[in-house]
Amino acid sequence: MKTKLHICLLIALAAVSCKTAGRLHESTTELFRGEIIAKVGDHRLHRAELERYIPSGVSPEDSAALARQYIQSWAEDLLLMEMAETQLSKKEKDVSAELEEYRKTLIKYRYEQLYIQQRLDTLVTEEEVVNYYQENQDRFRLDRPIVKARYMIIPSDARSLKIIKSKMSSDDELEVVEADSLAASVALKYVDASETWTDALVLAREAVVDYRAFLGAIKGPFVEIGDETGNLHVIYIADMLPEGKTAPIEYCSDRIRDLILSSRKHALEEGLVQDLLDNARKNNQFVIYDDEK
Repeated sequence: MKTKLHICLLIALAAVSCKTAGRLHESTTELFRGEIIAKVGDHRLHRAELERYIPSGVSPEDSAALARQYIQSWAEDLLLMEMAETQLSKKEKDVSAELEEYRKTLIKYRYEQLYIQQRLDTLVTEEEVVNYYQENQDRFRLDRPIVKARYMIIPSDARSLKIIKSKMSSDDELEVVEADSLAASVALKYVDASETWTDALVLAREAVVDYRAFLGAIKGPFVEIGDETGNLHVIYIADMLPEGKTAPIEYCSDRIRDLILSSRKHALEEGLVQDLLDNARKNNQFVIYDDEK
């Protein structure tokens, strides 16, 4: 039966595709001509339904493309549904048990979320973060290096390149500010991310360099990678922690807060179920016959 169903469905879809293909070059106006836009068997697609799908302000070409897309999807859904209705047995089409199970699951989930929302303490103190970090050091081993850095994309022949590099690597805050100011007039991009730890992969993406090339070029505080357009991608690494080291607490504090909240949610979920069972037993609503306890 499945093979027959697949063959019939393919034939039906091919027929609709041929009809739709004939409309590929029609304008939006032509597609909207009349109140009924398309039909599949006894089903009709009305212009009002199609217009609700197409946002206002789009070009005629985009409007026509969206219309064709919607009509095709509408036809495919109806054809597949009609084929399923004719090819499946009454028993196979009976989805009442699955719908009831889904309804129960959805209702239980919504109540659990309401229960947690009403009781969850979302305040996580710095002391809790520190304690969790100290007790779970192995959970915060770095999969990739992290860095504190300043970087820029600048024409390789820029006259101020040398002075900007000198100032962007300085420990003097005023010179760092001057580097930013100088770069504003000549660099295509300049970012100071030296105050926070950043995943090296994320930094490479933001600095528009290949990650492996970036790691391989780290020989000192500066990494310089040229591109085919004549620009130089300059990265000054103020600090770096290699893969395998324990991440500093400031790098993973947000993750720790999420873990603590997740643990609280899990405890509430378990407590809810256990309380329901205990209360039901106490009130003789839940009884296991021949239970030894």
